[in-house]
Amino acid sequence: MKLSLTIPTILAVAAAVSACSPKLDWRDYRAADAAYSVLFPGKPATHTRTVKLDGRDAPMTMTAAEVDGTVFAVGSAELADAPQAEAAVQSLRTAMVRNIGGTITSEAVREGGLEIAAHGANNGRPMQLHGRFLARGSRAYQVIVLGPEKAVDTENIDTFIRSFKLN
Repeated sequence: MKLSLTIPTILAVAAAVSACSPKLDWRDYRAADAAYSVLFPGKPATHTRTVKLDGRDAPMTMTAAEVDGTVFAVGSAELADAPQAEAAVQSLRTAMVRNIGGTITSEAVREGGLEIAAHGANNGRPMQLHGRFLARGSRAYQVIVLGPEKAVDTENIDTFIRSFKLN
């Protein structure tokens, strides 16, 4: 269960737009490659590459915006079938928590997806991760907020994660 999409990769995608994004400038985004919409707090950038999900190569598209060191991102990967997508959801969750050396502090099933909060560190900096992980058909999704502890309030985390809708 190795996922090669790391925190530096996510931050690099988000950094491409960070200099010109006003703080929490919420805007509607509709994905071109997957049937979803979400509100981003700034102008997002998109990057696609092949990753390993549950031992299988899969093209994954990550769309992200960064505000004050916090990344708001949606990842979407197409797999061969629904059972592989379900297995990939667990891989995504595990990899994201592992990226911050984190511990899951809350976990619940909500609106057909697994929602978590985790706390850990990256390069000695305390980090928080909030995410929703779900599968629909042969596609696996991750909707995450990742950044320094206490950098983003609960209302903005909820705005982003709750705005994610499958079309």
